[in-house]
Amino acid sequence: MTSAAEQRAPAGEPAAGTGQQPAVVNGARRAAVPSPVVWPGAPTPLGARFRVGPDGVAGTNFALWAGGAEAVRVCLFDERGRETQVPLTELTHEIWHGFVPGVMPGQRYGYRVDGRWDPWTGARWNPAKLLLDPYARAVDGEFGLPPEAYGHVRDWPEQYVADTVRDDRDSAPYVPKGVVVHDDDDWSDDRRPKTPWADSVIYELHVRGFTKLHPQIPEELRGTYAGLAHPAAIEHLVGLGVTAVELLPVHQFAHEDHLLRRGLKNHWGYNSIGYFAPHAAYAASGTTGQQVGEFKRMVRALHAAGIEVVLDVVYNHTAEAGELGPTLSLKGIDNRGYYRLQDDARRYADYTGCGNTLHVVQPQVLRLITDSLRYWVTEMGVDGFRFDLAAALARSMHDVDMLSPFLAVIAQDPVLRRVKLIAEPWDIGSGGYQVGAFPPLWAEWNDRYRNAVRDFWRHALPDVREMGYRLSGSSDLYAWGGRRPYASVNFVTAHDGFTLRDLVSYERKHNEANGENNRDGTDDNRSWNCGVEGETEDERVRALRRRQLRNLLTTLLLSTGVPMLVAGDELGRTQRGNNNAYCQDNEISWLDWSLLDDPAWRPLFDLTSRLIALRHRHPVLRRRAFFSGRAHSADGLRDLAWFTSRGAEMTEGDWYAPAATLGMYLSGRDIPGRDERGAPVTDDSFLAILHAGEGPADFVLPGPPWAEWYEVLVDTSREDQAGAPGTVCAAGSEITVPERAVLLLRVVAPA
Repeated sequence: MTSAAEQRAPAGEPAAGTGQQPAVVNGARRAAVPSPVVWPGAPTPLGARFRVGPDGVAGTNFALWAGGAEAVRVCLFDERGRETQVPLTELTHEIWHGFVPGVMPGQRYGYRVDGRWDPWTGARWNPAKLLLDPYARAVDGEFGLPPEAYGHVRDWPEQYVADTVRDDRDSAPYVPKGVVVHDDDDWSDDRRPKTPWADSVIYELHVRGFTKLHPQIPEELRGTYAGLAHPAAIEHLVGLGVTAVELLPVHQFAHEDHLLRRGLKNHWGYNSIGYFAPHAAYAASGTTGQQVGEFKRMVRALHAAGIEVVLDVVYNHTAEAGELGPTLSLKGIDNRGYYRLQDDARRYADYTGCGNTLHVVQPQVLRLITDSLRYWVTEMGVDGFRFDLAAALARSMHDVDMLSPFLAVIAQDPVLRRVKLIAEPWDIGSGGYQVGAFPPLWAEWNDRYRNAVRDFWRHALPDVREMGYRLSGSSDLYAWGGRRPYASVNFVTAHDGFTLRDLVSYERKHNEANGENNRDGTDDNRSWNCGVEGETEDERVRALRRRQLRNLLTTLLLSTGVPMLVAGDELGRTQRGNNNAYCQDNEISWLDWSLLDDPAWRPLFDLTSRLIALRHRHPVLRRRAFFSGRAHSADGLRDLAWFTSRGAEMTEGDWYAPAATLGMYLSGRDIPGRDERGAPVTDDSFLAILHAGEGPADFVLPGPPWAEWYEVLVDTSREDQAGAPGTVCAAGSEITVPERAVLLLRVVAPA
C-alpha cells in the first residue's frame, strides 16, 4: 500500500500551483518560488479564498475548522494529478490556516487531516484519505466510491467490525478535488423579483430533468444550468405564469454505493457533500470553476424574466452515510465535531434515514450551514430555500425545539431573514412531525393539504371539515403567532411520489426499475386509477383521468395559500407508476415535451396557465390574512361562506355529514389590507363548487346578499375551456353540476 506521505511531485518538476501561472493577475504580483511555501495567512474566511497577500503577491488563503485534529495538510494537484502537500501550521480557535503564494484560481486541492483512529470514541481520522473542503466553491470530478474512498476496510470479511479496521490506501486518485475560485461579482446588474409570499406560485423542477429532452434547447446545453437559462425554457415558465422555480438539490452531491453497484445514480441529489459548490454535472461550460459563473448566469436570466430561484437544500445529513459509509469530507475532518453520535460513539444518530445527521447544535456546524446559506444569497443570487427534513435541523440535543439554535440564528440573521424560507416540517425521528409548528418567517410544505385534496377527489373523506380548512388557508394550523395563510405551501404532488397523471392512473406503486423489489417508496398514495391500473386505450377512462387532473389543478390554484406545482404535471407527465424515481436519470424522470403538442394534453397546460393568470389578477384568491367568517356590513355578507347543494349556508351538522359537494363563496368586498397607495383592496366575488360524486348534482345558487347573477368562468367537465366563460345564471336558480367537476362562478352585476 502507498502511504499518503509518499505522494509528492517528482523531483525537478514544478510543484502543483507554482511555476505555471502568469506572473501578474488583476495587478497582483505572482510569487516566483520554485516550491510551495506557506505564510501564516488568516483563520477567516473559511475555505480556499484567492486574494492578494503581503507585498502584493497573489495566492490563496486556506482555512479549515478541524477541532480535534493533530495536523492538517493542504494538497495541491496539477493537471496530471500529481500531488504536492503543504502543511498548515497555524492554528487559531481550532481553525488550521495558511496563505500559499502562487496558488491561483482553477487550482485543484483537498485536505489530509491527521489524528487518532479510535472509532469506539467516534475518532475516525485517516490521513490516507483526501478530503473535500466543506467550503469548496467548485468541485472537479465524481465520487465513484471504490474501496479506497472508505476510511475503513470496506470489504472486511467480518462486516460487524469492518468500520473499526483502518484502510491505509490513498484515496486521492479516486475522489474529486475542490477548485479555487476567484469571485469578484457584485451583482450590480441583477434585479431580484422580490415577489411577495401571497403572490407566489412555486414550480418545483429538476435542472437536468426539465431541460434534458427540450427540443428547442441546443443539445450541448440540455441537462445544465445553461439549458435552464435558455430562452426556450424560460418561455415555458413565463407562459405558465409561475413566479419562482424551486430547484431540486444543486449542491454538489455524491451517488450512493448501493446505486452504483446496480448501475444507477442518484438523480434527485438528496445526498450532498459540498454545500458551497454548484453540482458540477449540471454545468455545460466546465468543472474547474466555470460551473459557478454558469449558475449565476442562470439566476440572472430567471430574474430578468421575473422568476425567483429557490433552492432545495439538504443540511440534515451528508453523503458520508453511517459508520460503514465512505470518508469524503466531514467524517475525516472531525467526525465527532460534525455528526450526531449515539451513546455508542461508533454509531450515528440517524433522524434522516440516510445514515447520519449533522449536529447542528455544534457552533462549527451551525456556522457551516449559515455561511453556506448566506453565500448562495449574497454571491450566487438565490431568493430562498426549501429545507429538506427541516425538523432534523430544529432538534436541540434530541427533541425538536422551535427555540433551537438553528431557528434562532436564522431569525436574527440580517440576510437570511429576508429571503423565502420553506420547511419540510418533519423527519423520521421521534416527535419529528411538526406541520404547523414552525415559527413566523417560515412557510411549510402542508402535507395535510395534499392528503385532503387527494382524498376528496377519490371520494374518500368521511365529511368535508378537513377540506374546508385546506381550501381556506389552513387556519387551524397557521393562525397563530402572526403567521399568515401563505405559511401554507399547498401541493398535491411533489418530486417524491406519483406525478399528477400517475395519481389518477395507478393505485399501486411500480418501482421495479429501482432494483429494490418494489419495496421502496410509500404505499400511502391516496390515489385512484379510475378503474384500470396503468395506461389504457379505453377512451372513457382516459377522459375521466384528464377530468380528474383538471379538478386537482383547479382546486390547488383556487385554494388560499401558496400553490406549488411539479414540473410536467401541467403537461400530463408520467413516471409509469414509479413513486420513488430518485435513481432514474432517464426518460422516467425527464420531461416529455412532446406532450405540449399533443391534442389530448395541450388543454391541460392552457387551463393551468389560465388559472394562474386568474389568480394573479384577483387578490381575493391570494389573501394576505385569514378569513374571519364574520359579516362586516348590515346586509350580512361575510368574507367567506360555505354552502350546501341546497343553496343554504352550511350548519355545524352539515360539516359532519358525508358529502360529495361543497360550495365556497369568496367575497372580494372585504379583503383585509390596503394597496401601495393606502387604498382599500377590493375585488370580484366568486363561488367555487366542488363536486366529487359519481353522478351529476343539482346545486341552488345562493341569492342576495351573496349575488343576483353569476357568470361561469371555469367548468372542469370540459376538455377545452374556451367556450366555458360567458354563461350567466340567475341567483336562486338550480344548476346541474356535472359528475366529478369544479365550477368557478364570478358574481356579476345585473345587466
